[in-house]
Amino acid sequence: MLQHVYERASLARYLSKVIIATDDERIYSAAREFGANVQMTRADHRSGTDRVAEVASADRAQVIVNIQGDEPLIDPAAIDAAALALANDPEVRMATLSKRIEDASEITNPHVVKVVSDLAGDAIYFSRSPIPNATREGVVHFKHIGLYVFRREFLLGYSALPVGPLERAERLEQLRALENGYRVRVIETEYESLGVDTPEDLERVAALFEPSLSK
Repeated sequence: MLQHVYERASLARYLSKVIIATDDERIYSAAREFGANVQMTRADHRSGTDRVAEVASADRAQVIVNIQGDEPLIDPAAIDAAALALANDPEVRMATLSKRIEDASEITNPHVVKVVSDLAGDAIYFSRSPIPNATREGVVHFKHIGLYVFRREFLLGYSALPVGPLERAERLEQLRALENGYRVRVIETEYESLGVDTPEDLERVAALFEPSLSK
């Protein structure tokens, strides 16, 4: 799975390098075996963002993309779209992705994070609850895709920002930016996130690879 993520991320046009960051020797060894650029980090990080920040602190890159290691079908075009949000607007410090919800059951699923944005495309709020209110016909809902793009200086200071009551209530780290007055640009994508969080998720994703593996 990790190799699929790495290889697909490497196809993004606007990434100059792809690095796997881990504190697990097993992941480190597996990544080295398929030729990945991999770096060991401290084991005391509270989040993946902190882990990425450690690697970024030793690198000169000014824009850093945090790609989750459990997205084996990540779309390189979606990565590029999020990265370009910062390249095209010097005022944007952080960007992420959203996807229009087509399966109505996801609207009320607390494991599917929803996002609402303003007319400029910046996030107003992220929630595990249905937002906006779904009582009127024709309301469009968007789910959040957990890929983040940061400007280097913003990323390095992110973990020092105060954790607010909304982040605690929703258990969503991206709310830290909003609660501290920073904008988060949200780019709509057609990429359907298929993260692998459970054995059932793994079976579902593996089935999608079977046709290509059988050729």
